[in-house]
Amino acid sequence: MRQTLRSITIGATACLALIGATIPTASAVIFDQVVLGSDAIWLAGRSDIVVPPASDPWPGGLLRHPGPTPEEIQETAPPVFSVTAGDVIRVADPVDGAISFFNGFGGVVYGPEGNGLPGTSQLGSFGGISSYIGTEGALVGLFLNDDIPNGAAPAALNFSTVGVDPLGIDFLTLMPGLGQVFFIGNGVTSGGDFQEFIAPAGATRFFLGVPDGFGFNGAPGAYDDNDGSYRVRLGINEIPTIPEPATAALLLCAAVAGLAASRRRSKRAW
Repeated sequence: MRQTLRSITIGATACLALIGATIPTASAVIFDQVVLGSDAIWLAGRSDIVVPPASDPWPGGLLRHPGPTPEEIQETAPPVFSVTAGDVIRVADPVDGAISFFNGFGGVVYGPEGNGLPGTSQLGSFGGISSYIGTEGALVGLFLNDDIPNGAAPAALNFSTVGVDPLGIDFLTLMPGLGQVFFIGNGVTSGGDFQEFIAPAGATRFFLGVPDGFGFNGAPGAYDDNDGSYRVRLGINEIPTIPEPATAALLLCAAVAGLAASRRRSKRAW
């Protein structure tokens, strides 16, 4: 019996050492996240806004269809993650899933790269969050500090291939400013390299969402007929294609504990 207990103690100690050596720290983590078609990037950090039911008008809010839509989707705040300045965000390829941005279920859907050429979509700013120039309905990101972004919006980043300071969508590294909506898509370059998004000075929060508007141009809105989602594997200071090492460690611990308990029960029965 003493030998069995000692075996459990040694096994547990080994497991704790293993987990302590492999669990990502608070500054290096991986998340699996679903981004809904209703996750309006312009609602990021807007704790001062109450979103009315989808069937109601929204004066001063995001644009909505003048009548009911088959989906009657209510706009939702995009998912948020804690960051600090200098953190590097990477998104695994392939990001999958699809979103329909049109009235009626079962219609045309877009993947996270969006639709059309870069610059096809040009949406205005809302509150303190910038406008967006890129592909239609792509997966996008945003860095904010702890403040509510309801002041003047910063200048837009240009993710087309023409115009002022064009970035396109095949860049390798990007450090957006606070409040600037930026293209993520599937998170890799045409050569398959991870695109790296670096948190700027003052950043405390990172958001994932989608950009929408009528015809993907003009004022933001038209989320009330969106359905579907993008599924994202996100790494903060971590390569998101690597499985979380804690999973293997915990499975090993469970196996060790289970084996030791089984041996203890066998000894008692004997």
